[in-house]
Amino acid sequence: MRALHAVPLAALSAVLVLATPGLAFGNSKDDTHVRQSAKAPYSQSLTCGDVHPDETAPVITRKEIVVNAPLQTVWKVQTDVENWPTWQPNVTSLVKETPGALRSGSVFRWATEGLDITSTVKTVEHDKCLAWGGPAQGINAIHVWTFTPVKGGVLVRTEESWTGAPVVANTAVLQAALDNSLQNWVNNLKHRSESDS
Repeated sequence: MRALHAVPLAALSAVLVLATPGLAFGNSKDDTHVRQSAKAPYSQSLTCGDVHPDETAPVITRKEIVVNAPLQTVWKVQTDVENWPTWQPNVTSLVKETPGALRSGSVFRWATEGLDITSTVKTVEHDKCLAWGGPAQGINAIHVWTFTPVKGGVLVRTEESWTGAPVVANTAVLQAALDNSLQNWVNNLKHRSESDS
């Protein structure tokens, strides 16, 4: 709980997503294509390879959006982590420590809200899915993204879980923070991808 008192909530939420280069990033405007439910609409966690969020976690957020852009564009925007600061307003810096395309074991360090975060990629299936995670201030995050071609674009689905003592101590506040963060992220991904296509 000490971490919650030492860091402003907006900053903590940015770290907690850990690999959600999107926690607390972007605008707060709802996008009509984004489903708003935290524990729904999926009956089962998203998976990428054998990686999936912790279904028993006290905080889980699921979002989806249809992006009207080619799959290759959406994939490039999402996986070009070094360019996240150009479309995620609160990301002030990002350094990819593992050269080349994202792959299992790739590490990138980024800063947001005055905090430094280290994210490790767990698995990547090109143009299909991506998962990363790691610990931050007592919180363990697992974040999965899937990309499915649909008529007129790509269905992007994302799910993230948070576990750890700070999450148990402040579940409602952190659930709301992650819900807002991921919604902002998918909105920003949609807008950037559509403008790039």
